[in-house]
Amino acid sequence: MVRIGVEERRRRLGRRHRLGAGCQAADPVEAAASMVALHATDPATVHLSVAARVPGSDVASTERALYEDRSLIRMLGMRRTVFVVPTPFAPVVQAACTDDIAVKQRKLLVKHLAESGIADGIESCGQWLAAVEESTATALALRGSATAQELSADEPRLRTRLNMAVGKAYAAQPYVTSRVLFQLAAEGRIVRGRPLGTWLSGQHQWSPAADWLPGGLGDKPAAEDARVTLARAWLASFGPGTAADLQWWAGWTLGQTRKALTAVEAVEVELDGQVGYVLPGDEAPEAPVDPWVAFLPGLDPTPMGWKEREWFLGPHKSKLFDTTGNIGPSIWSDGRIIGAWGQPESGEVRYQLLEDVGADTTALVESEAARWTTWLAGVRVTPRFRSPLEKQLSQS
Repeated sequence: MVRIGVEERRRRLGRRHRLGAGCQAADPVEAAASMVALHATDPATVHLSVAARVPGSDVASTERALYEDRSLIRMLGMRRTVFVVPTPFAPVVQAACTDDIAVKQRKLLVKHLAESGIADGIESCGQWLAAVEESTATALALRGSATAQELSADEPRLRTRLNMAVGKAYAAQPYVTSRVLFQLAAEGRIVRGRPLGTWLSGQHQWSPAADWLPGGLGDKPAAEDARVTLARAWLASFGPGTAADLQWWAGWTLGQTRKALTAVEAVEVELDGQVGYVLPGDEAPEAPVDPWVAFLPGLDPTPMGWKEREWFLGPHKSKLFDTTGNIGPSIWSDGRIIGAWGQPESGEVRYQLLEDVGADTTALVESEAARWTTWLAGVRVTPRFRSPLEKQLSQS
């Protein structure tokens, strides 16, 4: 069994994730494809992840790919998370991950409707939900695009309240609106379009998928074939990785993961005492990469690409991750995390290194911090999921 050490994994990361000097992407689509998908739960992450990988990119170029060319699309994907993916790859993600999520979430929503007394029994609640979905989809088709608020005006049943966690301290009565729109999106019937307001906004216009793209998301492969394609793409970008890494990243069962790795004919390699996998023919060492530094945003797909992160994270987890496992803004050097960054109210980029990296790397960090201050041009990005060190750096 070929052994692939930590240094080799870091070289691969620098080149394949388009972070190393001379390895960067040409445009937002190439940047997204190199990562399989870009995290989009926090809308700022998409733009910052692209800017870290595409020299000279700006918000306008990423928005053009998303909303004009539509060569990128925002959709629900792995682990019930919102991602931005190259549009031709959307049917693969839909079939490999999102369809299963849609089935589970529909059952859960019907259960919550029944518990809230919306209709008499599970079957009636399912019929109620189907009727509201069809009415909402029709209203959206008539408008062409619409906000959740506009659709609620067209279909008043979207303002029905759920009774969640009755009797608990965290009891709530949310409108069913977001759950219905989530369900329609998970089934590939509607898509998230332009944000309301700036590129930092998490609220979007909705459009019918068939209007947003000719033919909607396109023809989907069979679920099993799609999982094989997605596993191959993950190995190309993130390999070597363990079965546990792929299972966590994709949100699959262990059985689905093993079956996909077998179908890909993944090659076993040794990762410091663990069994990892690479694509056939990908065992050879990566070409060297010149020294590099990168400032990555919270939830960037690089640190969120593996379940087991010690080989690039070291002892810094408590300062860089929140309590639910989401990473904040991080600073990388040659394939490992060396610090974090944040912005006070004044908008400049501040950083803190977590180890002695020497004068040359420190100079690269200072230069990159200045570049990001210029790129952000006074816009303050507050991550949706905040790490302890980012909070500290963001204090005025």
